[in-house]
Amino acid sequence: MIDNSKTVALLVAAGQGNRAGGDTPKQFRLVASKAVLAHAYDALAAHGGIDAIHIVLGGGQKDTARKLLGDRAASFIEGADSRRGSVRAGLESIAATGGAARILIHDAARPFLPGAVIDRLLGALGEADGAIPILPVADTLVRGMDGRMADGVSRDGLFRVQTPQAFRFDTILAAHRSWDIAREATDDAQILRAAGHDVILVDGDEGLEKLTYPLDFTRAEARLAPTMTVRVGMGYDVHRLAADELLWLGGVLVPHDRGLAGHSDADVALHAIVDALLGALAEGDIGSHFPPSDAQWRGASSDRFLAYAGDRVTARCGRIDHVDLTIICEAPKIGPHRDAMRARIATILAVPIDRISVKATTTERLGFAGRREGIAAQAVATLSLPALS
Repeated sequence: MIDNSKTVALLVAAGQGNRAGGDTPKQFRLVASKAVLAHAYDALAAHGGIDAIHIVLGGGQKDTARKLLGDRAASFIEGADSRRGSVRAGLESIAATGGAARILIHDAARPFLPGAVIDRLLGALGEADGAIPILPVADTLVRGMDGRMADGVSRDGLFRVQTPQAFRFDTILAAHRSWDIAREATDDAQILRAAGHDVILVDGDEGLEKLTYPLDFTRAEARLAPTMTVRVGMGYDVHRLAADELLWLGGVLVPHDRGLAGHSDADVALHAIVDALLGALAEGDIGSHFPPSDAQWRGASSDRFLAYAGDRVTARCGRIDHVDLTIICEAPKIGPHRDAMRARIATILAVPIDRISVKATTTERLGFAGRREGIAAQAVATLSLPALS
């Protein structure tokens, strides 16, 4: 039975966002030290007329979303291979748990949603089964053929469509159920119109533009970020090589005849990065946060230490701009594992992989590293922190 009193939001965040660049889906990328998904969620949650927010995610994305959203109250729904399929999955899930009277379907890639747009959309549902925000087309439009300009296109009656799009819940659900799945639709208003229902046009907002390309993120960062100051931290760590130990370096298990000995898993590479991050924050070193005298850290994965250091940066509203790691050893060869280390470090810190550098060098057989008694690592981390931090 449909709940005739509720207004819910369906936040669509199941895509990969390949055009935005980098390895992180764009809804999980940070803008002003906050995930795009969190910006979009907070914009919806700030409106007093929305009773619940449901988020559609891709397979395997729930843990990442939970981490980025923290204690925000949201329900997660697994999406499909297409946007239309993901919205349909969201609608069916909401219907199965009581439904709603009205629904706002919003793309997470449009994070900067003014409350006034929501007001206009919900108000328009008194006149029709659907409403969408639009902007006028200001540029001249032309058709192209073989790389050359063909005919001009009149701008009369043409608009750019944004989200969220507002619908009476039972009507948009029925329209999705009746849609020919052999076709694809770029938005939900098309599906409603195909089912014979009217859609009201309301004024959108220039700030509601979709984040699609790398330059869009640069502009969004400039729009939101406070005055930032650059902080640089340096970390250095050493562990001895020992028999019957596993060799963890840069968060990757490296095959070798010996491993590094220490209280935790002795990953010198991650330990050096942790110290570099904490140093840039002026928050001590790894030993002060995870003392070796504390038994709970015995054998602990250094992933936990690095994730903690990354969270400390986020807690200070900072941004990790770059990490440069150098591993110092005669053996094993680091080159074959470099890309895996970069990817693992980037994943733990939730930053694009192009912000992570991993290098290796030897000591020309001098000293403890030259004698293959141990491995050392040094790291430099560059952060941006709010100027008053």
